[in-house]
This record gives sequence, C-alpha cells and structure tokens, in this order.
Amino acid sequence: MDIPVNQFKRALLAKQQQVGLWVSLGSRYCAEIVAGSGFDWLVIDTEHAPNDIESVLGQLQSVAAYPVSPVVRPSWNDPVQLKRLLDVGAQTVLIPYVEDADEAARAVAGTRYPPLGHRGAGGVMRASHFGRVGDYARKCESQLCVLVQIESQRGLDNLEKIAAVPGVDGLFIGPADLAASMGHTGDSGHADVQRAIADAVRRILACGKAPGILAMDEEHARRYMKLGTLFTAVGMDVAVLARETARLAALYKP
Repeated sequence: MDIPVNQFKRALLAKQQQVGLWVSLGSRYCAEIVAGSGFDWLVIDTEHAPNDIESVLGQLQSVAAYPVSPVVRPSWNDPVQLKRLLDVGAQTVLIPYVEDADEAARAVAGTRYPPLGHRGAGGVMRASHFGRVGDYARKCESQLCVLVQIESQRGLDNLEKIAAVPGVDGLFIGPADLAASMGHTGDSGHADVQRAIADAVRRILACGKAPGILAMDEEHARRYMKLGTLFTAVGMDVAVLARETARLAALYKP
C-alpha cells in the first residue's frame, strides 16, 4: 500500500482556489453529511469545538469516502497533539496563533520525524495503514501539509519571517482574533481590520505561500478570493444549523 495523495496540498501547489467549511459539531454523522455537500475541504476543529482524538478519528473515517480534503486544527501548537492527530490519519493540520518564526518552526517540527523534527515514531497506526505502507516514515513528509494561523498584530509584523520557515505550506488569517488583537473585538469587518487582511493576503502571495481565511458572509469571502486567497472557508456547520433552524421556526411562529 502507499500513502494517499494529499489533494489539498496538491491544489495549493497548483494555485487552485479551494472553498471550505468549518466542522464544529463534533459528530461523525454530521461530518459525513457535509462531506457530500461539494466543498473542497473541511476543518475538523478541536480548538473551539467539543472534539477529542477519538471524535476526530471518527470524522476522518466518515469523510474518507468523499472527494473532500479534511484539515484538522489542534487546540494549540502542541507536538503531542500533532503526533496523535497525524497518527490517526490527518495529513493537513492548521496550527492556531502562530506569532513568530520560532513558533512556526515548532509547528513544522511536530510533523517531522527526527532528525528534521520531533514527531514520535510509531509504525502501526492508521496513517501508515497499520504498518502496511512500506517506509512510511520517509515517505509521509511529501503528503503532509502545515498551515499556520496569523491571528495577532505580532503575527502580522512577523509574517514574512513565518512564511520563510521551511515546511510552512500556507498562512491562514484568523479574522476574529486578529480584530481583537487590533482593539476591535467582535468587529472583524472594521475598516482597519479589513485593510490589514488585504495587506496580509498580498504579502503572503509575495512570499510564494498560499493564503487562507475564514469568512462568514459572502461579500467578504468573494473579496478575499478576488485578492487571492487559495483556501477560503465560507461558513461553519454550527452557524448554518443555528441560522436555518431559527429561520424555519420563524416561518410558523406568530
């Protein structure tokens, strides 16, 4: 057996725009529902969602039958979390709140076996098809994709240094935390925040790396994509469920 091709990483290298959805319900059943909706990628979130390693595993198994790429976000830049997520089959990881080159290097090192990093070696796990992939430790790096999140003014200030870290494939702008860092908590649409986002996208592209972002409304999403974001999340399963069930209830309430 061989390692599955990381279609998400392949598309980034080809500079193809990919549209995604945040998956936060913590349910393999719900993950399977949205996996068939036509998105290019899904973020299985463990930072702001009630997910653990077992529920992430279940969701990876559920979406595997569909033509969609799962991206897993650990709750922090933690090599132990990364090791466990990679072992259960995550090929693309999204590391939150990276503010400088050292933190970016730490994220990459968590995905690499020694001597390039400090990922713990385990031969019989889902990532290696339970040991059936010959020489997994040497082959896996080509199909791993590391995305780091820029979510603060300090992260913006160090953007070029972060992008220059070997092994960083893309930089994802987190509008909500970035707005809070800039003194506009709860207002990611503020003009100052929007200018900073537009500038960051241009700078990421100039570094030769893939820019990404989460946009909760169509106007912002289309603007970011026009600027050049290559992986754009356009909604969250939780938000869609809350909004649409409220709309349905309102149809029948006096």
